[in-house]
Amino acid sequence: MSSQVRGGTRWKRFALVMVPSVVATAAVGVGLAQGALAASFSVSGQSFKVRTDSLVGQDFVQYGSVAVGTDMKGEKAAHAVAVSGFSSATITNMCQSVVTPNLPLGLGNVTLRLEAGTNAKKPVEATNLYLDVAQLDADASFKNIDIGVAAGSLKNPNRPGSIGIQPGTQANANGFAQRAEEAVLTDVKQTAWATTAGTFKLSDLKLRLHSGTDEQCF
Repeated sequence: MSSQVRGGTRWKRFALVMVPSVVATAAVGVGLAQGALAASFSVSGQSFKVRTDSLVGQDFVQYGSVAVGTDMKGEKAAHAVAVSGFSSATITNMCQSVVTPNLPLGLGNVTLRLEAGTNAKKPVEATNLYLDVAQLDADASFKNIDIGVAAGSLKNPNRPGSIGIQPGTQANANGFAQRAEEAVLTDVKQTAWATTAGTFKLSDLKLRLHSGTDEQCF
């Protein structure tokens, strides 16, 4: 499965986030860009959870931003996020879930759960992956990391194919950022608002709807 990822799909009040995401974050603070736009689309009123056994990403970058959109009532909303990017990534045993509360006609809370890359020999593969994350727990290691880079200087001239600020993102070019040649995360649990990618290949994709909230990824 390969697709250009642009966000969620909305069916009445059931805003489904159809493509999983994971994020790498170093254990340092991230400076938020004043008035920055995290992605070139309006985010939905629902965050989503992602759990994965491992993520191995190349040309890791990270900077602060703001994801803007609407809440579930259609009112304007904004969320502080850490935007993390990779030129390429492989993701093993990935689970994503999102809960839509209080559906009408007696349906109540409904959880969308998506799984992919459950076979370690066939992981999820992504290119030009950017993730807008509000919370992350993981074990992480980085190769040749630079902390405190100006966001506008993230692209490494010594590494062909490296990435910088996401195109269409109005991040503060002078704000705090960091980069590394490689990031390896294990036992990842995150809450995110959006993800975009050039390509996203999901092997052994399984999507299910569950009544209630017990089937969330964590």
